[in-house]
Amino acid sequence: MSPLATFIVFTSFVIYATIRAFMGKNYYAEPYLSPFYSPCLGKCAEGGSDFGQPFDWWPLSAALIILIFPLGFRMSCYYYRKAYYRAFWLSPPACAVAEPHGSYSGETRLPLILQNVHRYFWYAAVVVGLILTWDVVLAFGPAPGESGGVHMGLGTVLMAVNVALIWLYTLSCHSCRHIVGGRLRHFSKHPVRYKMWTWVSKLNGNHPRYAWYSLFSVALVDLYITLLAANVFDDPRFF
Repeated sequence: MSPLATFIVFTSFVIYATIRAFMGKNYYAEPYLSPFYSPCLGKCAEGGSDFGQPFDWWPLSAALIILIFPLGFRMSCYYYRKAYYRAFWLSPPACAVAEPHGSYSGETRLPLILQNVHRYFWYAAVVVGLILTWDVVLAFGPAPGESGGVHMGLGTVLMAVNVALIWLYTLSCHSCRHIVGGRLRHFSKHPVRYKMWTWVSKLNGNHPRYAWYSLFSVALVDLYITLLAANVFDDPRFF
């Protein structure tokens, strides 16, 4: 993706995500919970909290409590760094173009040295991924007014696709590849980790693609649930 296209897409997503994070409403349409607000730990809409509300004293939107973790994971991602360094700072705009700045310190000084916490954000991203997966399981539940049992609507499908893309993005991460196979002198002595490393390495080749797909999918699912919660339309139910 060109620096201009990256700038437009990234800026649009940041504006949309910021607006939605501060809205604090229309994020739960039973049984769907927006990924921007999951897990909802602050003062949540009725039925929208699966793990309690330990931060119900929080005066702002509940999304602001947890968004720092998926946002920190994406902003410190090795691929996204390359993308937005080029798009926003022209540092550099392409591999064959010289660095335009007079001095270059890389990521050895504040604030960019904080990018080194990426692997810790990866652990948080795994937890968030597990919670979003649980949200998909709950999304197979009945809609208001329906009897018990397993039900599925268009929102269920969208949430399941979104979680699949998020897992592909998370597991294809460079940090994941290092965690499962790094610091090993002999792969032959660690066959399980070697198998995991080869699998993650295959995913890693498509990491940029998963990064963009999951970015679009998480925004689409949030928008869909927002429109449902605002009663703009009804969720089509398949069974």
